[in-house]
Amino acid sequence: MHSKQTVKYICEQFSSGHEYYFKQEYITHDKWSNLDSVAWSAPRPIRKETFLKRKKQGYLCEYVQKQTAVILPFHKKANASK
Repeated sequence: MHSKQTVKYICEQFSSGHEYYFKQEYITHDKWSNLDSVAWSAPRPIRKETFLKRKKQGYLCEYVQKQTAVILPFHKKANASK
């Protein structure tokens, strides 16, 4: 279990109304004394209940606003020359 200083919880809120929840941990790839090797881990999915529970416990919780992707139509070219 990580401490409150080495973990953060993220809620990505999309303009479509969907929400996705993630957890990131502060990790090192070498030694803790080597600051160049310290970074946030890849986001791992968690449940909404876990996010709300950790927020209530005082963990760092971030809300990130994102735009829903726009789907671009690609039309097939009629009668392509060879």
